[in-house]
Parts: sequence; C-alpha cells; structure tokens
Amino acid sequence: MLTQSEPIRTGRHKRHRASFLAALVCLLALPLDPAAASGPTFDVWRTALWPDARAFGITRETFESAFRGVTPDTSLPDLVRPTGKPAPKRGQAEFTRPPQAYVDDARIARLAATGRKLAKKYRTILDKIEARFGVDRAAILAIWGRETAYGTYQVRHDAIRALATQAYMGRRADMFRQELLYALKMLQDGVVTRERFKASWAGATGLTQFMPSEFDKLAVDIDDDGRRDIWSVPDALASAANQLAAKGWISGRAWGYEVTLPKGVTCAEDGPPRTKPVRDWVARGVRRVAGRKFSAQALGYDTFLFSPGGGMGPTFLVTENFMVFKAYNMSDLYALYVGHLMDRIKGGGRFVTGWDRITQLPTRQIAGIQEILQREGYAIAKIDGFIGPNTRSQIGTYQLKHALPIDCWPSANLLKIMQQRTSKHAR
Repeated sequence: MLTQSEPIRTGRHKRHRASFLAALVCLLALPLDPAAASGPTFDVWRTALWPDARAFGITRETFESAFRGVTPDTSLPDLVRPTGKPAPKRGQAEFTRPPQAYVDDARIARLAATGRKLAKKYRTILDKIEARFGVDRAAILAIWGRETAYGTYQVRHDAIRALATQAYMGRRADMFRQELLYALKMLQDGVVTRERFKASWAGATGLTQFMPSEFDKLAVDIDDDGRRDIWSVPDALASAANQLAAKGWISGRAWGYEVTLPKGVTCAEDGPPRTKPVRDWVARGVRRVAGRKFSAQALGYDTFLFSPGGGMGPTFLVTENFMVFKAYNMSDLYALYVGHLMDRIKGGGRFVTGWDRITQLPTRQIAGIQEILQREGYAIAKIDGFIGPNTRSQIGTYQLKHALPIDCWPSANLLKIMQQRTSKHAR
C-alpha cells in the first residue's frame, strides 16, 4: 500500500533520471579528446602539469602563454592511440628505411660538397671550436648537414605542441614531460620566442637539433654575444661540438674503417659485446678494403664489427667515436651516415663494397622473427620490431646453427623458414 509520500518520491526520481539522461546526451555530443579512451583529457593533463612547471621555475604567465591554443597533434609518430586503433610506426627514417636507402650516396655527395665550402667560410670559428673542444670540424659539419642540411631544411612543428603531445600520449611520455619542462624554461629565459620555437616531431630544435634538456646543459655562446643561440651558425656548431665532447669524443680518432671479412668471421659476430682491439681482428684475417693499412696507433683501438646490411653490404670496424655519434641520435644508421659524411667532407670516397637490394620488412614481421628467436633461447631481450646489431647477430647465429646462408638479415624467406620449423616441432 502506498503512502501519500511515495508518489512524490517517484516523481522526483523521474525528474532526476531525465536530468541525468540529458546531461549524458550533452556529454556524448562533445568532441572526444584523442587520448580520452585511455586517460585524462588534455586539459586535465595540462592542469596537472602546472605544479611541476611552477617547481621548475616557470611563471604562470609563461605557462599560460605557451599553452594558449595548444591541442594534441595526433598526426605525430610514436604515440599511444586510443584503445582499438592500431599504434603508429616510429617515424624516424633510421628505423623505417633499408640501409642503402638511408645512406644515400648521391645525397651524401651533395652534402659533402657543401660541407667543404662551409669549412672554408667558417674556418675562423671552426678553428676556435676545434681548439676549445677537441672535436674534428668535419664531424661538427656532418652533424649540421645531417640534421638540417646546413640550415636549408626548416623544421615545421610547433615545439611546445609537439613536446606536449608526446608527453601527453607518447610512448615515452615521462621523458618528453621532462623535455617539455626544459622547453618552457627556454621560453622563460628568453632563449627563443614562442613564435620562433619550431622543432622536429620529437622536439629537437636549432640548426644542429638539440633537445631542450641538452640545450640547458650543453649549449654554448662561442661568439660572446651574451646568448646561447643554436639558431646561429657559431653557437650551433660550438654547441654540437660540446655535446660530442661531453659524450666522450676522442680527438684524432676515426669513427670506423670499412673492412673485408675472411672465412670464419661473419656478421653473426656484430655488436659491442664482441669489442676487441683492431690487432685482434687483424690476427683473424680482417683487412681494410682496397689494400689500405691500419696505422700502428689504430691497431690498439677497441672496435667491434658493424654490418648495417648484414651480409648484403659493407662491413666496418667501429670505434668509440661511432658510439658518440650514436649517442647524439640513438641509431646505428644515423651514426654511419654522419661518420661517412664526415669522411667525405675531408675528401674521402664512397664505400668500396656496394649494397644489395635490401628490403625492409614491416615492423610486425621483424618482431615475429625476434619472438621466435627469443622463444628458442637466443639473446633477444626486447621484441620491438627494429633491426639493431643484436638482432642481426642473433639471426646470423640462428642461420649458422641451422646451416642456412648467413646474411644476418630479417627477410620474409627467413621468417617463413622459422615458422615452418616451429610448426614442425610443435606437431
């Protein structure tokens, strides 16, 4: 039996339900934030960033000005997409193109010719930089050439938007959050104006492409004008030299040597874990190409084998300076490109050994090969779909064990053979 109050309570529930449904309809009609399916909205994320920015020394005025009108740029690579959408591939050419396409000889020849002209134009400042940091001028010019084609390539991304997007929904969000704070500090300190602050998709900026944290630690005012201006040639080159020196550059040492391998030494021995003095490689029959000789000093250098195309291209013995180039940009092909461009600026020629027509498998198929190798006990620590020296070495070891031709390269045919063997043993 209903009391007099019950119909009144039921009516109130209907009104509340109607209000809730109306609010829900309005909410669903709002445009979705790209990462809303897996985290806070960008506005909520940005609000949560403010305390960290304030602790970093950023004023509210700088913070609000930097973020005015900023929205996530979902066209950038290396982002974590909302649930249900495929993750994008990494956008850097170092990870998506075969080596012979990345280390393009015609382009390197053009950059080398320009680099030689610029070496004469900036001789005085390069003398000063070399004397101060002990870094070969050709190495600095090669960095400049590779990063922005000597300033002719204009990076197009808004630095704050790119870094904020990566910090909000990137695969390496924590790292980019820190870089974003350093970028805000650059604005706070008046290093660059908001309008001029352009960067790569990963937030690198200036003629020699510095990450904001590297700028804070290593940028140099070589022309003594009171500003560390990496958009000017003198400061950009000096800052690049300072960064190479800080990462361990050894003055007077080559980055590497193109070599030929004897029987019994293959690309399966690639990589830093097999580092040994040049004289030990020579004792095993490794020789420089075209009859060139190692100097007596070079025989004592610690080196490891580097075969960027596996057995289908040139092979090198590389030194600590190769790893310094790699520390500037974490890619073997980048280090090879810059090292080779450095040699060409100094008058060297193209590689003696040519490249085969190497094809690059899709990331998921490379990951498939890595997964099988890992499952069978090979030293694959991370399944990432990228071709590094360890993946090449483990492929070569697998090919050696199963009496396959040794090319140390992840190919469609190799994946097929591995899948067939796996399937056969599973039966």
